[in-house]
Amino acid sequence: MTTITAPVSHAFEADVAKLLHLMVHSVYSDKNVFLRELVSNAADACEKLRYEGIANPALLGEDPAPRITVTLDSDNSRLMIEDNGIGMNTADLADALGTIARSGTKSFMERIASAGGSEGTQLIGQFGVGFYSAFMVAEKVDVISRKAGEAEAAIWSSDGLGSYTIAPIDVQEAPARGTRVVLHLMEDAKEYAERYRIEQTIKSQSGHVPVPISLREKPDAEPVKIADGAALWTKSRSAVSEADYADFYRSVSGQFDDPALTLHYRAEGRHEYSVLAFVPSTKPFDLFDPDRSGRMKLYVNRVFITDEAELLPRYMRFVRGLVDSSDLPLNMSREMIQESPILATIKKGVTGKILSELEKRATADSDAYLKIWETFGAVLKEGLYEDYERRATLLNLARFKTTASEGGWRSLADYESSIKENQTAIFYATGNDLDRLATSPQLEGFRARGVEVLLLPDQVDSFWVTSGIDYKGKPFKSVTQGAADLGLIPLPEGSSAPTAEASEQVTSFLSFVKATLDDAVSDVRTSDRLTDSAVCLVASESGMDRELERLLAASGRAPEAAKPVLEINPRHELIIRLAGLGDADADFRADVARLLFDEAQIADGEQPVDPRGFAARLARVITRALP
Repeated sequence: MTTITAPVSHAFEADVAKLLHLMVHSVYSDKNVFLRELVSNAADACEKLRYEGIANPALLGEDPAPRITVTLDSDNSRLMIEDNGIGMNTADLADALGTIARSGTKSFMERIASAGGSEGTQLIGQFGVGFYSAFMVAEKVDVISRKAGEAEAAIWSSDGLGSYTIAPIDVQEAPARGTRVVLHLMEDAKEYAERYRIEQTIKSQSGHVPVPISLREKPDAEPVKIADGAALWTKSRSAVSEADYADFYRSVSGQFDDPALTLHYRAEGRHEYSVLAFVPSTKPFDLFDPDRSGRMKLYVNRVFITDEAELLPRYMRFVRGLVDSSDLPLNMSREMIQESPILATIKKGVTGKILSELEKRATADSDAYLKIWETFGAVLKEGLYEDYERRATLLNLARFKTTASEGGWRSLADYESSIKENQTAIFYATGNDLDRLATSPQLEGFRARGVEVLLLPDQVDSFWVTSGIDYKGKPFKSVTQGAADLGLIPLPEGSSAPTAEASEQVTSFLSFVKATLDDAVSDVRTSDRLTDSAVCLVASESGMDRELERLLAASGRAPEAAKPVLEINPRHELIIRLAGLGDADADFRADVARLLFDEAQIADGEQPVDPRGFAARLARVITRALP
């Protein structure tokens, strides 16, 4: 007999308490989310037991078939979700329901607090905190559980107001194995004890979980099966509707959007496996999580193994779904599976197939593909830097805003078709703001000759373009690095060629500027890339691209900053007039030289190195100009 002791009270971890407050006091457009989350947790518990039962069949006892039973008790305003899965003991209950061990909880809660309507419900399941959504409809939640293979049972209880209790419970009041979640429903949520509401919700949201679901209309009624637990991925594509795919996608992704792309196939040959994968239509909340782990589940002959296997490269971490292998042995540990050459083959095949499907979508429905690219392009571009083997495919998939795209997207094939005579490179500009990039002074000479420039505003762009990459033999070249070499590219018909040649006075002025700025720049030279602006900064031919240098400096990984090159437009009226001042007033000319450098820094999106000195110089120059 179990010795029953008094419940022990515990305070929730601070982050859980905040999360519960949000759940209880926030209003979401679809409270049905709680049922999907609890059914999903129950299914996971059954899947974990199936896996553990491979090595220890005794855990399954005389009840090997997994099941989920939902029981209604309208007389007492209760709803119960019970599974015969792995179960939890006292320590498990405290760990699983009293703390949140996942990184990023604070940012998650900040976003869910500010999210409105449907976005809030989309976020609930994404950080492994879906259980707490029960408090949107329940004034109290009891979790009664008995871990497989253990003799004792325990009960966890909370009203969601800051604390919970855990106590032993008589095994006669607990499931023989597994977990029973009892929701004591709020007054305005009593409809969740009615059959029509629960059955409809389960069929629409959880009808494709790989565990059978039964509904008991009253605590003493016979259960009626409402979902057969048939694995959706084992069916032929023709036997599955788009609505079925959408429901299953939501159950595995923790999102409420529709998939932008669904991939369902069975690979046969040397290795056999089934794939059901989805590209979301909205960004998962943890897309840029530092861990960057994938969200694909691995099954072996329908037995869930792990959701931590690297089934796809990290630049495809936005893909959701599963792979079910017929070749991997069930008795291998998760670590051994991860190192398996079979898994490596599967990873290669699935990655190639998804990229192939994206290529097909880009050709067959460019508008739909552009939506995918707008959502996940910044992540896919990581592959240009990381995945040499698939670089050509990824370059074909890439889309860019350019100086010729008028706000739209262009492929590299589009760019290639507009390459000018004698153009030997694909030109690009990197930064962190698309609008500023489009107005960079370094682009002026390229625009004058009709040379298209890629505008690259994502951080990863600064890395992949410098990895020795080329497209059909043409290298990528920054418009802010080295000489522009625009002289060989002809101007459009009817345009006159600007010259970089300087008058004697301007040449003398440039020498003075170079001497004055010797501590700040590596060179001062005339520019053939400027047409309207007076000055700009560029990196030397052998130096690091300026945006990459800024990124590395911000992360503390940059080498000693290289001095930039100051390019001056010898045709600009300001430069001509300054050069005409001659040698008079050396202090004033020094201020002007420094201000030209400050102007170039500001145009490049930087602050002057010495803001106080900049202000003082500007005041002196303005004072001199006043009558």
